[in-house]
Amino acid sequence: MIPLPLGRVAEITSGALTGQADPGAVVRGPVVIDSRAAEPGSLFVAIRGERADGHDFAAQALASGAAAVLASRPVDGPAVVVDDVVAALARLATAVVTDLPKATVVGVTGSAGKTSTKDLLARLAARIGPTVAPVGSYNNEIGHPLTVLKADEDTRFLVLELSARNAGHIAYLAGIAPPSIGVVLNVGTAHLGVFGGKEAIARAKGELPEALPSSGVAVLNLDDPLVAAMSARTRARVLYFGRSASAHVRATHETLDDRGRARFTLRTPSGEADVALRLHGSHAVENALAAAAAAHELGLSAAAIAEELSLAEPRSRWRMEVTDRPDGVTVINDAYNANPDSMRAAFAALHALAGHRRKYAVVAALRELGDDAAELNEGVGRLAAGAGLEALVVVGENAGQIIAGAPDAIHAPDVEAAVAELTGRLAPGDVVLIKGPRAAALEKVAEALLGGAAR
Repeated sequence: MIPLPLGRVAEITSGALTGQADPGAVVRGPVVIDSRAAEPGSLFVAIRGERADGHDFAAQALASGAAAVLASRPVDGPAVVVDDVVAALARLATAVVTDLPKATVVGVTGSAGKTSTKDLLARLAARIGPTVAPVGSYNNEIGHPLTVLKADEDTRFLVLELSARNAGHIAYLAGIAPPSIGVVLNVGTAHLGVFGGKEAIARAKGELPEALPSSGVAVLNLDDPLVAAMSARTRARVLYFGRSASAHVRATHETLDDRGRARFTLRTPSGEADVALRLHGSHAVENALAAAAAAHELGLSAAAIAEELSLAEPRSRWRMEVTDRPDGVTVINDAYNANPDSMRAAFAALHALAGHRRKYAVVAALRELGDDAAELNEGVGRLAAGAGLEALVVVGENAGQIIAGAPDAIHAPDVEAAVAELTGRLAPGDVVLIKGPRAAALEKVAEALLGGAAR
């Protein structure tokens, strides 16, 4: 973070200094919401959540050396007291990014693949210069400004992930750190129940290209008609990526190896080069192309992009993590989240990776699908039923919606029961896919099957 005197922090956030706070005391970062991460010179942001109130941990943060607390009420120690802590955090991030004239902001959104694409693009950008990107999916109104506040005078690139829980969210996040490059991956069925339809989801995702300046670049997926149509909603120059022959950045000669990893020729306006991904599943190609297109705009050559893509390993947890047990059982941990589109991609990856080996899957009913929940979950069941599985285990609530499409599926009421079902069935050489919504916590199945060795 750029060092800021507390007086300046108060000015930016329209806050009041309390607790004998010294306006000349300097906040040097990091800005944290977990008091255990506080250190000398940091700013502790007291968020009031559903389970805990950060104000209750202010003393702990200050004892660890925090310069002050950003709070909505006075605490026992130096603080900047504001009306709305989250809004103040956003204002602070905006002020910091405004003072980073050398930094290029790149935003990434889409119904699926945001985090993986962000991770790839951050690696590519780092080849050019110092890059800041969120860890995991720090992509909401709290995680987004916290990521921005990690930047300092040396930062060349801010690669940010923008999520949409409802209309207007992406526009709000883009206002915190205005991007000059915006990447839109796809419009799928994630959060369908919240938005009410794919067209509404497309309108929300389109807030990113709308936020770009005329000097910016909208990087759009030509293979997704709803994304390609966003070209009419932006002032920025458009660069298309995809498998289509008309895409500016595209993949040709695509194949999968026996571990489900894609190889392809990357074609860009500046040249072409061969890529051999270490990421699993053909859907990783879409993410790689999106990252490659943005990296092309940042100035990387096709050869440099291909080299970095070929070296990239998964950075964020529980996304297509493929681990072989000593007995030869392969566990595919893709448990971070799920929607109908990512379920299809996961089963395609399972098919490619397993080949003729016996296949199992552990899933849970998808959420936030609104009135279409039963139908879409039944579709997941039919997908699994046609995947040639030895057994499908459906964990937790609303399992009947999936079982309606896969009548032979096994219902496990909880994670422990799912592990017990698999333990007696798995044999050397088998492959297990684990995929479900975040709330189902199916990563615990992977951890149990791997003896606590899941990454």
